Amino acid sequence: MRPAGIRRSPSAGGPQNAPVPSAADPARRPHPVRLVVTDDLARRRVTVLFRLVLAIPHLLWLGLFGIAAVMLSFVAWLAVLFEGRVPTTVHRFLASYVRYTVHLTAYLALAAGPYPAFTGGTPYPVDVEIDPPARQGRLAAGFRLVLMVPAALLSSVLAGSGAFGPFWGVGAAFLTGSLALVAGFLGWFAALARGRMPRGLRDAAAFAIGYGAQTSAYALLVTDRYPDATPGRVQPEPVLPRHPIAAAVRDDLVRPRLIVAFRGLLSIPHLLWLALWGVAALLAAVVAWVLALVLGRVPRVLHRFLAAFVRANVHLYAFLFVVGRPFPGFVGREGSYPVDVTIAPPGRQRRLGVLFRLVLLVPALLVVSAYWSVLLVVAVLGWFAALVTGRMPGGIRDLGVAALRYHAQASGYAFLLTSRYPDSSPALAGRPVAAAEAPPSPEPAA
Repeated sequence: MRPAGIRRSPSAGGPQNAPVPSAADPARRPHPVRLVVTDDLARRRVTVLFRLVLAIPHLLWLGLFGIAAVMLSFVAWLAVLFEGRVPTTVHRFLASYVRYTVHLTAYLALAAGPYPAFTGGTPYPVDVEIDPPARQGRLAAGFRLVLMVPAALLSSVLAGSGAFGPFWGVGAAFLTGSLALVAGFLGWFAALARGRMPRGLRDAAAFAIGYGAQTSAYALLVTDRYPDATPGRVQPEPVLPRHPIAAAVRDDLVRPRLIVAFRGLLSIPHLLWLALWGVAALLAAVVAWVLALVLGRVPRVLHRFLAAFVRANVHLYAFLFVVGRPFPGFVGREGSYPVDVTIAPPGRQRRLGVLFRLVLLVPALLVVSAYWSVLLVVAVLGWFAALVTGRMPGGIRDLGVAALRYHAQASGYAFLLTSRYPDSSPALAGRPVAAAEAPPSPEPAA
């Protein structure tokens, strides 16, 4: 186990896919529960094939470990109410439990390869660093179960914590298609075929696991710091390959309450307009598909028309889900909205990839469904927060931007705007991929 309070320095590197300003960014103290990912993406096919069977002893142990953790969390709750802090011994036990659930969930979701230990005390390729016990507010501790409801709701659709059973919120996970569950499902097939976990899927699962760890630590009174939903807060800094469809954000987080309250009604004209535009876009996509098979590329005029449609959808959904502030325009012009996507000009595409585009798109659609579940929770939490404070929480906004960016990349891939497969990673900034690491083929790498 790494000594508590010791942090690894993030790797240097410039931002990719447009830096996203956030109120949470400037010189903010690190969260007491920090995600650390040292996984090399390699997976042994035999252990991947039998992963759920191999995890059975852990699932049994998790129940016993969890009962003890819940009982000690009550002791921690009383200690905070009377003394203002958790005893060191109790904190150490609860922190070990949080680490253990991180290791086990990472193993189940194929975010890491090695078989985890049963104590949470051994370093693991997907891990968390937890600070020593500190003073906590008595009032916040007294209402902890109420205060944690928003974080628990988001954690349930991410399904990145095994703290109270494998994949917290597993019922919601099967109903909505949670991010960690989808990443693990698709990663299972990819790892069996290639012996490696796709980087984007691993990073998506790791983000869900990190947020789940912070939620678990908050619920168990390991810390009184609220979970941070900002994607990409990981040590070392995540790798983020450049993509032809990238996020561009100039949003200031301010949300006028009146516009927030009636946002759904205000979106109706846009929804009707995009439904009509969508019919024309589908016809244009069919023409683009035929021409791409013949010419090896999409003509510029069709590319421009379809790109505007994709951007218009991003602008509308950003407004509807409180991710963006102003009322959007109707034409999808680049740079016309604070939450936007930039789309590169048309390039050559492999005809074989064009021919089987709808088949290749199926895995991306599963990830889209998971990000849509996340986006719905972002909208609900952001709506209430903006009504009360007049501002959108920075981390929630950034997570919404990540979901919209993936939707735009999947739409761009479907409409033949690019041959690059959508990048599942929720990170909005990170280190560029070195030339030697770049995938040899654009089809498909989630």
